[in-house]
Amino acid sequence: MQTPRKIYFLILLAVFSTGLLAGCAGSSGEPRNSDIAMASLEGMPAEVRDAPPVVLESYQFAAANPEILSQLPCFCGCGDMGHSSNYACYVKDVAADGKITYDPHALGCSICVDITQDAMRMLKEGKPLPEIRVFVDETYAQYGPSNMPPTE
Repeated sequence: MQTPRKIYFLILLAVFSTGLLAGCAGSSGEPRNSDIAMASLEGMPAEVRDAPPVVLESYQFAAANPEILSQLPCFCGCGDMGHSSNYACYVKDVAADGKITYDPHALGCSICVDITQDAMRMLKEGKPLPEIRVFVDETYAQYGPSNMPPTE
């Protein structure tokens, strides 16, 4: 017969294992935000595919949503690098055939990624782009200059 202490331990172990497995389920590189457009991993450079999940997800979102991120600024100082929006932190160029040349900048910049993640979250909440822009301006201006002109 099992002692109450052993039963308690087995239950605790089962609960812990289930939580651990559930936490690992989202780390496959597939998008976690299935209700917003996300680009495929195909064609992304190895350093992007090997990035932490939140960074990889941000690159996937940027590649699939240029019309959104090109209207949002970045405040990490990347304007000095020629970046003109948050989109430019991820995408350097798009060829006529649609092939994307990725910019490695956001691989090492948490401000770029945080802005993108905030935009994704707010879009999922149904917020309009002008409201997201105001939020980004108000939240991130403390970190540096905007790489876009202010909204009117």
